[in-house]
Amino acid sequence: MEELAINGGTPVSSKVLGYGHQDINESDVQAVVDCLRGDYLTCGPATEAFEDSIKEATGAGYVTAVANGTAALHVACLAAGIKPGDEVIVSPITFAASANCVRYCGGTPVFADIDPKTWNIDPASICEKLTDKTKAIVAVDFGGVHVDSSEIRKICDERGLTFIEDAAHAMGTCHNGTAVGSIADMTTFSFHPVKTITTGEGGAVATNDPELGKMIELYAKHGITRDHELMREKDQGGWYYEQLVLGYNYRISDIEASLGVSQMRRLGQFGDRRKQLVAFYNEQFAKIPEVQFQQDATPEDTVRHLYCLKFDTEALGVTRRFIFDALRAENIGVNVHYLPVYLLPYYKDLGHARGDCPNAEDYYDHCVTLPLHCGLTDEDAQCVVDAVAKIVEWCRANRGAE
Repeated sequence: MEELAINGGTPVSSKVLGYGHQDINESDVQAVVDCLRGDYLTCGPATEAFEDSIKEATGAGYVTAVANGTAALHVACLAAGIKPGDEVIVSPITFAASANCVRYCGGTPVFADIDPKTWNIDPASICEKLTDKTKAIVAVDFGGVHVDSSEIRKICDERGLTFIEDAAHAMGTCHNGTAVGSIADMTTFSFHPVKTITTGEGGAVATNDPELGKMIELYAKHGITRDHELMREKDQGGWYYEQLVLGYNYRISDIEASLGVSQMRRLGQFGDRRKQLVAFYNEQFAKIPEVQFQQDATPEDTVRHLYCLKFDTEALGVTRRFIFDALRAENIGVNVHYLPVYLLPYYKDLGHARGDCPNAEDYYDHCVTLPLHCGLTDEDAQCVVDAVAKIVEWCRANRGAE
């Protein structure tokens, strides 16, 4: 049996394979150069073109591009009217911004547990957490796998709640033939470099509701408008504008948007490659009983941002920390997504504790995120599989020898 790299053996991969990485080609570079040489670095035509490309990809009638995915979530909560005293149900297995956006508005995030197979927020747990103070649900498409939007929509309609889909992981994913971005009341996206398409930093909010569309744009742009339909004073001159609400400067620049326009042209290509890698991983890891991967009823419709494995550490006789360190020693640049948000010190100080969401905690205690991005070759993906198999085989032969 081959010795683990962590114990002095030879790593499976000769190079470090990161869990995520941007895919930038010469067309992307040229798009940014053209912007830099043009007349507009911000508030120009590239931003509008980028928003149009997102509308085309998602079927959303209204899209506002913003500075980052966190800004998108904040704007969505503002447009939903979240205020002090309101509760918003969120998933604990996500980046902190999914809950922080509620706190920014003075609201209270209420964490519902995840489904133990899909790792998405569980509609049954949502129902258990509903109160008279509940105003909205922020549901995360974890890893890119679409949430159970049919059940969440039903809950929202019955209770008069706003459905915000945090699709930071899910650009390109569809559900029953409908693209994510035109399913929930509002959908937020992130374009961080590890996401399916990138603008460096950037985000967007999409909706099909014209009133929400106006409010999203207002809150993202200082609360200021030149729209005559919205202004209280008419015919004041071409220079005139009004501030209607207390908004924020969450604009994206044309430099970033120009990269986004170029990247969106390859969304289909990016999605196809990610689907190929996920299908390969699923086929290979299905042969290893000590690991579990995220269940997805329609993988052909899903563009995955993350590929996570849940290890049966009890059967293997090792800790998740050992598996994490051992994979890193094999040059597999694994990560962990995510520590349950309510176990972060800030939220623990607000009264949250272990035991709040047992399924989320069980997932976190055993999960590792593997490399998944378009820069991976077939050989790289095989190295990832080989490294997992190597460590599992060692654990079987040396149970308890960590």
